[in-house]
Amino acid sequence: MIKLQLHENWQLCNIRQLDWIPAQIPGDIYAALLKTGKMPDPFFGDNEYQAKALMEEDYEYRTVFNYEEAQFKDCQEVILRFDGIDTIADIYLNGCCLGKVDNMHRIWEFPVGELLENGKNTLRVIIRSPLKFMAEAFKKYKNRGNEDTIEGFMHLRKAHYMCGWDWGACLPDGGIFRPVTLLGIETARLDSVYIRQVHKDGKVLLVPEVDVETVDEEESEADGYEGAQALEYQVTVTAPNGTKTIWDDCPDEMEIENPQLWWPNGLGEQPLYQVQVDLKAGNKIVDTWCRKIGLRALTMHREKDQWGESFAHEVNGYQVFAMGADYIPEDNLLQRTSRERTRELLLQCKRANFNTVRVWGGGYYPEDWFFDLCDELGLMVWQDFMFACTPYPSDPTFLKRVEAEACYNIRRLRNHASLAMWCGNNEILEALKYWGFNKNFPPEIYQEMFRGYDKLFHQLLPAKVKELDADRFYIHSSPYFANWGRPESWGIGDSHNWGVWYGQKTFESLDTDLPRFMSEFGFQSFPEMNS
Repeated sequence: MIKLQLHENWQLCNIRQLDWIPAQIPGDIYAALLKTGKMPDPFFGDNEYQAKALMEEDYEYRTVFNYEEAQFKDCQEVILRFDGIDTIADIYLNGCCLGKVDNMHRIWEFPVGELLENGKNTLRVIIRSPLKFMAEAFKKYKNRGNEDTIEGFMHLRKAHYMCGWDWGACLPDGGIFRPVTLLGIETARLDSVYIRQVHKDGKVLLVPEVDVETVDEEESEADGYEGAQALEYQVTVTAPNGTKTIWDDCPDEMEIENPQLWWPNGLGEQPLYQVQVDLKAGNKIVDTWCRKIGLRALTMHREKDQWGESFAHEVNGYQVFAMGADYIPEDNLLQRTSRERTRELLLQCKRANFNTVRVWGGGYYPEDWFFDLCDELGLMVWQDFMFACTPYPSDPTFLKRVEAEACYNIRRLRNHASLAMWCGNNEILEALKYWGFNKNFPPEIYQEMFRGYDKLFHQLLPAKVKELDADRFYIHSSPYFANWGRPESWGIGDSHNWGVWYGQKTFESLDTDLPRFMSEFGFQSFPEMNS
């Protein structure tokens, strides 16, 4: 496969003012405006309100890139891939509309082979105002979220913390925040690879599930394709000591003898095996997939007992006491995050003896390298799907958006040793039961909220996890049963204890208010003095 990244020569403008400025890709609108003096520091004083108002506008990204037909001469198809657009956008190549996008939490791909010209090509991405979209949605549906957020935010598949939260500013940024790439496909490509593990009798069987997308048909198993050239794949496993073993002819399984097991931080080492899958058409390698995996059995131990039911991570047969914290987005301006910055944060977690981090459901699904770092450092990841603190729509169009998002992220993340579990949402069941929705809405609408909850979190998401990541634990909500104010529920599942903050309880109460698993707790601090 030929890959050409399109990260150079980008410009950005407010489409009403046409004031073009340089823009970084991957990047975001606020960062570009801030760098060129078009907006004040959004974290100083009340500048947040001026920054928010800027997103009432539509913005255009534009670049001119060079395409050389000779470089792609062996390719039967050329795809334009966006790994992340925030959020509503229209895409144009050489004046032709490729399509519209409406979800920040997934990739978008467009076939462009017939539109590309040898030499210069113009790519435009028009980012539509998220505030206008949410205002129209609220006007139509009238369903309110929590009191800290923009009305109508639940209708847009955008990182919700950008719409305001009790811990952060309301800065509804936008942009092209992940790579943009031209992909040249020769015959076929690897659509996905899943390396399942079977641990038995001191050995580990690796079972590859390889899906291939061919140019002339959407999807096939590699060894079942009957094109002009038979496709097959080869698997190379490199052990932590550098020893390589190769399996040819589309192996059904690979046996790892004397496996070096992966353990969470504090319980052992984190050896990683590199798995490389080469897709071949005849003798030619047409695509390669390569990842590092850790050999471990990881689930959630749940067993009825005298207090209720246990709830503990279980790794390689041992129950683990989870120590860690929730991970929320590190910055409102996504361009200011980086692998290096995140690595330092996660190193601090390791030094503090964390073995777990929970990716909170009001943000966005982290980059692959976040999970690479957690694999390396021994940090188990509790991964929320991106839903938080309010009822969501459940109409067929919305469910279709969520299904595409879930499929993409499950397939993307399922090979990571650190991925411990999936959770449907943050605090939505808690909100429905105890946050006054029953008083603010008529009974028929309130009951429809529960039916929508069932469609999303008891049907769609667990079905996708079972289909695509069957060995992983799923739970529909966090907290599982109830929040800090109802101690009768502490014997089952996880709890969010904000009694010291919202409930104005003493810090000493954390010594006695003891749920089975505390997936949120703390106290909101004062801001830094210089702000």
